[in-house]
Amino acid sequence: MCTYVWWMMKQENSIGQLTNSTSLSSAKQEVTSSREYYPVGEPMLKSGATIQASGEAQYVDDIPSPPNCLHGSFIYSTKPLARVKGVDLISNNQLSGVAALISYKDIPERGENVGSVAMLGFEPLFADDLTRCAGEPIALVVAEKQKSADLAANSALVKYDTENLDPPILTVEEAVERSSFFEVPAFLYPKQVGDFSKGMAEADYTILSAEIKLRSQYHFYMETQTALAVPDEDNCIVVHTSTQCPEYAHRTIAKCLGIPEHNVRVITRRVGGGFGGKAMRAIPVATACALAAHKLRRPVRTYLNRKTDMIMIGGRHPMKITYDVGFKSNGKVTALHLDILINAGLSADFSPTMPLTIISTLKKYNWGALSFDVKVCKTNHSSKSAMRGPGEVQGSYIAEAIIEEIASVLLMEVDSVRNINLHTFESLDVFYGKAAGEEVEYTLTDMWNKLGVSSCFVQRKEMIEQFNQVNRWRKRGISRVPIVYEVVVRPTPGKVSILWDGTIVVEVGGIELGQGLWTKVRQITAYALSSIGCNGTENLVEKVRVIQSDTLSLVQGGLTAGSTTSESSCEAVRLCCNILVERLTLLKSKLQEQMGPVNWDVLILQAHSQSVNMAASSYFVPQSDFMRYLNYGTAVSEVEVNILTGETKILQSDIIYDSGQSMNPAVDLGQIEGSFVQGIGFFMLEEFLTNADGLTITDSTWTYKIPTIDTIPMQLNVEMLNSGHHKQRVLSSKASGEPPLLLAVSVHCATKAAIKEARKQLNTWSGVDGPDSAFQLDVPAIMPVVKSLCGLDNVERYLESLLH
Repeated sequence: MCTYVWWMMKQENSIGQLTNSTSLSSAKQEVTSSREYYPVGEPMLKSGATIQASGEAQYVDDIPSPPNCLHGSFIYSTKPLARVKGVDLISNNQLSGVAALISYKDIPERGENVGSVAMLGFEPLFADDLTRCAGEPIALVVAEKQKSADLAANSALVKYDTENLDPPILTVEEAVERSSFFEVPAFLYPKQVGDFSKGMAEADYTILSAEIKLRSQYHFYMETQTALAVPDEDNCIVVHTSTQCPEYAHRTIAKCLGIPEHNVRVITRRVGGGFGGKAMRAIPVATACALAAHKLRRPVRTYLNRKTDMIMIGGRHPMKITYDVGFKSNGKVTALHLDILINAGLSADFSPTMPLTIISTLKKYNWGALSFDVKVCKTNHSSKSAMRGPGEVQGSYIAEAIIEEIASVLLMEVDSVRNINLHTFESLDVFYGKAAGEEVEYTLTDMWNKLGVSSCFVQRKEMIEQFNQVNRWRKRGISRVPIVYEVVVRPTPGKVSILWDGTIVVEVGGIELGQGLWTKVRQITAYALSSIGCNGTENLVEKVRVIQSDTLSLVQGGLTAGSTTSESSCEAVRLCCNILVERLTLLKSKLQEQMGPVNWDVLILQAHSQSVNMAASSYFVPQSDFMRYLNYGTAVSEVEVNILTGETKILQSDIIYDSGQSMNPAVDLGQIEGSFVQGIGFFMLEEFLTNADGLTITDSTWTYKIPTIDTIPMQLNVEMLNSGHHKQRVLSSKASGEPPLLLAVSVHCATKAAIKEARKQLNTWSGVDGPDSAFQLDVPAIMPVVKSLCGLDNVERYLESLLH
C-alpha cells in the first residue's frame, strides 16, 4: 500500500468512518552507507541468502544419514517432582524397530550425568531416580526410523512415586518461603545508585508495594533442536549440532562420555534461528545423541518435534516485581526500590546474569536513587535460559510500567513523565559508569526529539483524540519510548588462509544464526586485505568464503550471543589480515622493483612459491575499559483497539536506532525490523502457559501464536542513525540484534493508552465522574485481556451500552 493511500485511510478513520482491515503493509527505511572502509558499510546481500531461499542451504537435519543410522526421541517427565520407578515401552508391531532405551544408567563408568555446562556447574543430562521438573529428559528412545522412535516415546509408560516427597516448588513465592535460590556471584550483581531513603524523603508523592508480573516466551526458532552423532575411529566421536555454543557442547560431551576432549569434534555449519534457545538448551540434545552413538557404536540423530521442543526447552524467565517509588509533582522521580523474584527453573543456566541485565536496562531513566533486591529462584520448572534480550526486555518493560503508573497518579501525559526522566549525560555517567563512553556518543535525547518531529507525534495525538471522540467501538492510542541497552564484547578467535588462486578461507568463533555474521566477516576480510594496496583487490569480497565451525580446528570459540559476536569476530579477522598484510608487504615491494605494478593473483602465487606463510590466527581480547558500551533507540507506535473483541491493530510504528557506523546497513536493518516484530510477539501475542504441574500446555502453533502478516505494523518506518562517534568500536559499528526488540514495548504502551480511552468512555456512560482507576495490562496483551479491560466483557454490559 502506498503511503498516500494509507494516509487517506487515516483521514477517513479520523472522522469516524469504518474501514475494512487489510493485510497489506508499507514501510519507509532510511539508511546511510559509508565507503570509508569499503566494502565494509555497503548494504550487501546477506551471505547465503540465495541458497537459503532456494532450500539448498544445508542444516543439520539436511545432512544425509550415514549408513546404519539410528534415530532418537526423548521421553520426558510429566511430573514436577517424583521418583522414577521405571519406564515401559508398549510392545506392538509399530515399535518393532526400537534398538535401545538410553538413560543415565548407560553413561560410561568414567563419564558423568551431565547434559549442559552452566555458569555455576553442570546440568544433568537425564533424570536419575528422581525427576525434578515436568519436561526433564528421562530417557532417549533409539530406533531404526524417527517415526518409530517418536511413537515409542509418545506411548512410553513412566511409573512415578511421590510418597514421602516434599511438595514441588512451582512459584517464586514458594521458593522464597523455602529459601530455594541460586547464588549470584558478586561480579554479576549490579551496584545500587544514590541514597534511596533520602530520595523518598524528597518526594511529593509515593507509590508503595505495587506489583508487576511477567510470563515466559518460547524461542520459536525455525529449526528445532537437532543433532547427528557419528562414532569415529580410536574411541572418537563427531557431532553435528545446531548450537550457538559448539565449544560448550564439546566440553559437555567429553565429560559425559568420560573421554579426552581431543576425542570429540563438534561441527556447526549454520543454525536455523537461535534467539538464545540454541545456546545451553541445545547441548543436552547433542550430548544425548553422542551418548547413544558412543554406546551403540552406530550413528544416531534426532530432530525434536515442535511439541517436545516447546516442553523441554524452557524459554524466557518469568518474574514477579514489587516496587516503591517516590516522585515530585512535576513527574520527576526521586527514588525507586525494586524487589525482583526471577523464576529460573531447575538449573542455573544463564540465570545468574539476570540481575545485571534487568537492572542495566531499567536504568534507561534517571530514577534519582535506585536500590533493589534481586533473587534468582530455583524451582521445579524446566530450566529457563537466555532468550533474545534476556533480562533487558523485562527491565525495559518494568521501567515503562512504573513511568505509566506515575503519570496515572499525577494525571499527567505519560510522554511528559518520560521526557522529564530522560538522562542527561551527567546522570547517564552516574548510572552506567564507563559504559556511557564520551558525551558525543550519547545520542538518545537528540533521537527522542527528532522522532517526535519526524513521526508527527503531537499532531497525531490530536488526531487520535478526535478519533476517540467520534468512534464508539474503536479506540486509538499512541506511545513514544526510549531504550538504553548495554552490551558486552567478548574474546573471539579467528583464522584467515589465502589459497594459491588468491581465494580466501575464513574461520571465526561466531556462528551464523541468520544474523548476517558471515556477511560482515567477508566484508571486513576484503577491507583489511585490500590495504596491501595492489591491483585486483576491488572485488576481493567475492573471493572470501567463511566456513563452518569446527571445535578441533578453531578452539576457544565461546558462544554466539549478546549481539556483539559479529563485531568481535570481525575484529579477530582484521587482526589476522593485518598479520598477512605485514607478511606480504615486503614481497610486494620486491616484486614491484622487478616487474612494476603487481596484481593480487600474482602476489599470492609468488607468496606461495616463495614459502610465505599464508595462514594467520588470532584471538581478539577487548580492552577491559571498552568491553561494555551503550546502544540507543526510540520508537513511536500507534494502535487501534476494537473494544468489542479486544483485537489490537498496529497502525504505525516509527523507529530511530543508533547503529554507529553500520558494517552492513541492509543486514542491520533486517535485524532491527525482525527484532522489533519478535518483541511484538512477547508483549502482545505469545502466551507460554503451563499446567498445575509446570508442564507446558501451549505446545503447538494451535495454541501458541507468533506474529504474522496480520499482526505486524501496517506502516513500519525505520531510520538508522549513522552516528559514527565510536572510535573504540570495530570500525565505529554498534550492535543491532537484540536492542531493537525492546522498542516493541511502545506497542504495549499504546494499547494501554487506547484501553484507557475505552474505560473513560465506559465511565461516562455509567455516570462516573473523575479519572479511571489505575489498571495493569498483562504481558502479553492478548485479545481476551484487552477486551476485559475495555469493560465490555459480557453481554449485559454490552447491551446496556447500546442504550447510550
